[in-house]
Amino acid sequence: MAGFWKRLVPKRFRKKGVTIPVVRLHGAIMAGGSQFKQTLNLATVAPMLDKAFAHKEAPVVAIAINSPGGSPVQSRLIFQRIRALAEEKDKKVLMFIEDVAASGGYMIALAGDEIFADPTSIVGSIGVVSGGFGFPELLRKIGVERRVYTAGENKMILDPFQPEKEGDIEYLKSLQLEIHKVFIDMVKMRRGERLADDATIFSGLFWSGLRGLDLGLIDGLGEVREVVKRRYGKDAKLELIGSARTLFGRRVPGVVFGEGKSAEIAAGAATGLAASLEERALWARYGL
Repeated sequence: MAGFWKRLVPKRFRKKGVTIPVVRLHGAIMAGGSQFKQTLNLATVAPMLDKAFAHKEAPVVAIAINSPGGSPVQSRLIFQRIRALAEEKDKKVLMFIEDVAASGGYMIALAGDEIFADPTSIVGSIGVVSGGFGFPELLRKIGVERRVYTAGENKMILDPFQPEKEGDIEYLKSLQLEIHKVFIDMVKMRRGERLADDATIFSGLFWSGLRGLDLGLIDGLGEVREVVKRRYGKDAKLELIGSARTLFGRRVPGVVFGEGKSAEIAAGAATGLAASLEERALWARYGL
């Protein structure tokens, strides 16, 4: 019906060129968030994705991804939401990698029907990593006795205040292998025959956009404006899909400002600091 009314408008008054909605996904992938630190997860990106795919006349949705990874669960949830909307709205998805789409960031990038990157982008890191610190000697040195009571023989698995146990490490590695297999299966399903016959693809290594193109991890080199205008003409327009913003300039679901919130804000600041340190470590893995 919209197309019918559009044809009734004289050509000189019609809009020139197609409008392509663009969603920008930036940051480490983590559940939760606060007014001090917004993280990349399904709750924060779903409203923007819904809005972008609601553009009826747009033939595609462009998504720019810039993420060093993070939660495999949230990565898969975002991937699944993009694919579900693409099928529901019958639209193609063009994915554009900025600085980095590694680990969970690349998992999200797999939602694109085509993936583009800059020659100097970082792509890949198809693997699983867990990290932490151990403090078995700290309590003894400062004269503190730790008392923990459990029901269930494995409730204290991987306790950082106890020496590492070989059985705990083996169990963690078994979980990592299961998650890694899910990741590998996703890459094979989405990239198929485009992947090169190279055993290092699933080793956890990461590469430049140029090498990623050779390995079949991406489909081409280029940025969103260049590719869209090449595909849809010089009159094609990009519409950046944003979200409502808080007093601090970020949209964070579930955060309310008002009287009596000082304790919550202080707690949020501490949580935000911890999240910032974790995110900084993720970016640093790729020299960024």
